[in-house]
Amino acid sequence: MPETHCERVAITALVESRNAVNRHAKRDLLVRSKRRWVLSTINVQEEDPGPYPKVISQMFNDKTSHPGHEHKFRLSGMGVTKEPKGVFSVDDKTGVVYCHESIDREKFPLFHIQFEIVDANSGRTLDRALAFDVEIDDINDNAPIFSPPQMSAKVKENMTAGSLPVRLQATDADQQNHPNSKITITMFSQNPQEPKIAVRDMGGGVAELTFEGCFDYDKIKKYEVIVQANDHGTPSLSSSTVITLNIVDSNTYPPMFKKREYHGEVSESTTQDDVLRIAVEDKDTQTSGWRAIYYFIKGNEEGQYKLETDPNTNEGILSVIKEVDHEKTPNVTLQIGVKNEEPLFVCKDKSTAGAIPDSVSVTMKIININDPPAFEKDQFKIYQKEEEPPGKVLFTPKVTDPDSDISKIRYVLLEDPAGWMAIDAKTGQLTSTKKMDRESPFVDHNDTYKVVITAIDDGEPEATATCTVLVHLGDINDNTPQLVNKSAIMCGNKVEKVMVPVKDLDSDPFSGPFTFSLGGDDNTLERRWKLDPYSGLEGGLISLKTLPYGNYSVHLVIQDQQNIATHDTLEVKVCDCGEGDVCVTKGPPSIRLGAPGIGLIIAGILLFLLLLLLFMCDCKRRFPQMEDPDREKGSLIKYNEEGGGSICKAEPTSFLTPTDCVTVTDGLKNGTKQAPPVKAETAGGYKSAGVSMTLQIIDGNQADDPVYRPYEYAYEGQGSKCQSLDGLSLCDVDDDLNFLNYLGPGFKTLGGICQQAIEEKNIQL
Repeated sequence: MPETHCERVAITALVESRNAVNRHAKRDLLVRSKRRWVLSTINVQEEDPGPYPKVISQMFNDKTSHPGHEHKFRLSGMGVTKEPKGVFSVDDKTGVVYCHESIDREKFPLFHIQFEIVDANSGRTLDRALAFDVEIDDINDNAPIFSPPQMSAKVKENMTAGSLPVRLQATDADQQNHPNSKITITMFSQNPQEPKIAVRDMGGGVAELTFEGCFDYDKIKKYEVIVQANDHGTPSLSSSTVITLNIVDSNTYPPMFKKREYHGEVSESTTQDDVLRIAVEDKDTQTSGWRAIYYFIKGNEEGQYKLETDPNTNEGILSVIKEVDHEKTPNVTLQIGVKNEEPLFVCKDKSTAGAIPDSVSVTMKIININDPPAFEKDQFKIYQKEEEPPGKVLFTPKVTDPDSDISKIRYVLLEDPAGWMAIDAKTGQLTSTKKMDRESPFVDHNDTYKVVITAIDDGEPEATATCTVLVHLGDINDNTPQLVNKSAIMCGNKVEKVMVPVKDLDSDPFSGPFTFSLGGDDNTLERRWKLDPYSGLEGGLISLKTLPYGNYSVHLVIQDQQNIATHDTLEVKVCDCGEGDVCVTKGPPSIRLGAPGIGLIIAGILLFLLLLLLFMCDCKRRFPQMEDPDREKGSLIKYNEEGGGSICKAEPTSFLTPTDCVTVTDGLKNGTKQAPPVKAETAGGYKSAGVSMTLQIIDGNQADDPVYRPYEYAYEGQGSKCQSLDGLSLCDVDDDLNFLNYLGPGFKTLGGICQQAIEEKNIQL
């Protein structure tokens, strides 16, 4: 093994004591009691030129010294069986370790390798596997590198001496904390040379640029600076970077007015935009250091003028925002200054001339026009009681006019919504022409009536002024209390009390609270009603007993706080409201008899008339001598004669069967008709059963035929077993009772009589 490498390698040796491991340094990696080998870290120089393979170490073990034992050395791990493979190998018999190629430390600074000794025949491990490290010694093969490799930065012209907005960063790939990677950054060159730019090294490969003096955008707009980084290796390596500095213009020139004096004019009593424009000159580029700001130095103490900057032309725009008075000031001199949005920068090495803002004088001429009349005040308040007699002078205005003769001013009534006023065209006196009512819709909620008058001068052109007169009307007791609602509903199935709200157009103390009492001379009122509460903003009407459903008139007397009374009538409807607050039925109580009840009554009457007709027809056939000779003359037939009695006989069971039919002789043809059934209904608490009938129509000429012989109904032996006529109905009408709606007023009268009888008994259908 060559000496240069063998001297670096600590050959394995046996040690006798376990405690010996504490005495070894970093390079003594392995210690074994009794039989143990110890390996130091193997150092290999980076980028060693060779030749290769090159011996870097040799291993020994005491088991290899026993005769009759053949053994082999074996390596594994990084550089052998793991990437990068093939860098290291071992002679399995001698234990010599070889390196096969040069190594770049920046890629692989350390190799960790495992080794073991095995039986050559059986492959059995003879001793425990151990490891050693191969450390690559660094050489200075990397120069410092700037990140980024090139830089550019914007530098404002008005920057003060000191640090520039440029920060430099350089790194070296060689071994850290080693001279090969230690970096120093220095200034290499700059162009142009002024102001002086330098590098401040901050250590650790970090630096910044500094400068002294001032930049001048008008002279130099760009600088190129070259900076160099050197490491401390042997030999030293270096690299450089170029920094471009772009100078940005700033406000180094003040704006200057192009003219030293400006003139303008404006009409008095008017406002006007863009009356006059003022121009300036600025050598800076069109940035915030060029944009102008105009301001008043003096002459605009009352704030009548305004200055703005045109963003496109950089001109100053003068406007009149408040009316000016020619009589007060015929001419105005304004002193105006100008500056830039960005503060002016003056380098300490330059002259300070121009640092004071420029100013200019503007003379404004006020053109006289016809001024309008002026009232003493724009609004006047007067107080007047309502309902006072007309003809009273309420207001006389005071007017001034610097341009016109006061005696030639005329007055016009511009606004008088109720027509209560008149105005004297020469004096402006405001006089009432009608009584004024505080409760009028033209009076607002503050009891104020608004009148507007106008004064017109005789100028060219005419000028006008307006004045508002607010007439506050005091209240008097000229209104009586009134019911809010003239009718009320008392739900008989719920409550027996209704509230009676009252209104009075007058205000306090001529209105509520009110006092209520029953009025009129009807004694039934006090038997039916009482008032509780009987005072307040509304009264309560209570029924003293249960009242039949219907309409009731209640006469009331209502008094305000001044005992001014009014008589009014409240119409109270007592009805069934169901689950709601309004009456369920739509018709008046006088016709509350329902359609089914009326139908039962009509059905009974029709059946009675039908039976009477059958009886008359049959009796006429049997007793022709009973016909009244005067019938043809329209005389009435007497039906109430009792004498003689009826010879007709009827089987009493004829009405007991619901499907029995009644045979009718009509004198024309034969036939049978079914009368429709009448449904059972409840009327007045009584229930009637329905009976259906069959009406058989028989030709009068075939009356003697046994097939068509009618039944006899007038059976007087054992009494009639027929059901009540109230339950009868016609068979072929089914359940449709709509025909009851067209029976005429006679049947409605009949229903009203029945309903009245029911109400008197306090019975509700």
